[in-house]
Amino acid sequence: MTPHILVVEDEDALSTLLQYNLDKEGYEVAVAADGEEALTLVSERLPDIIVLDWMLPKVSGIEVCRRLRQRPESRNVPIIMLTARGEESDRIRGLDTGADDYIVKPFAMSELSARIRAVLRRIRPGLAEDRVHIGDLVIDRVAHRVKRAGKEIHLGPTEFRLLDYLMQHPGRVFSREQLLDAVWGSDVYVEARTVDVHVGRLRKALNREEAADPIRTVRSAGYSLDMDA
Repeated sequence: MTPHILVVEDEDALSTLLQYNLDKEGYEVAVAADGEEALTLVSERLPDIIVLDWMLPKVSGIEVCRRLRQRPESRNVPIIMLTARGEESDRIRGLDTGADDYIVKPFAMSELSARIRAVLRRIRPGLAEDRVHIGDLVIDRVAHRVKRAGKEIHLGPTEFRLLDYLMQHPGRVFSREQLLDAVWGSDVYVEARTVDVHVGRLRKALNREEAADPIRTVRSAGYSLDMDA
């Protein structure tokens, strides 16, 4: 079943860009230009996920989120909040109101797409995308296969999970400790340097034939999958 996404955004250019890109990724997209229209559209047809701007005419995004969480029929609809307000207090307020995720403008479309897939996997796994594309990398979770530029890449199970996690969050830098928790699990004791070993193996597998390295090392911070990979 094709996931139905409601985009609530009053900036015409951004709304058009979001609709075009999400359409291209295979989602069914509806668009609302203000908070009142969003509430009406949700009443008419419940979306599978809502991408909601904070600053909206008529009814603010934060108020739309609050009202949707009060309605039994929309209480569990995933909501990703878009906003130019990047302060920690604003993020906390958005999440406390009921948003499932929070993206600060300006953002890369690839990051939003990855966040949508991550939220769907977590909340509505039956709708989640089984194949993820980032640059020339493709990961197929069902077949447990990875391809780069159309050629199959053979990975061990840990390297597969590591790549999968990085591809869910392109451009984001993760520390070794964060990767250990996400890939190995917080209840497993593994030394942080183990991450370096598996990143090295992953790089070796991905970078054959002198291909550009998609994994970026950030000194004293960790690792990231470049969005231009």
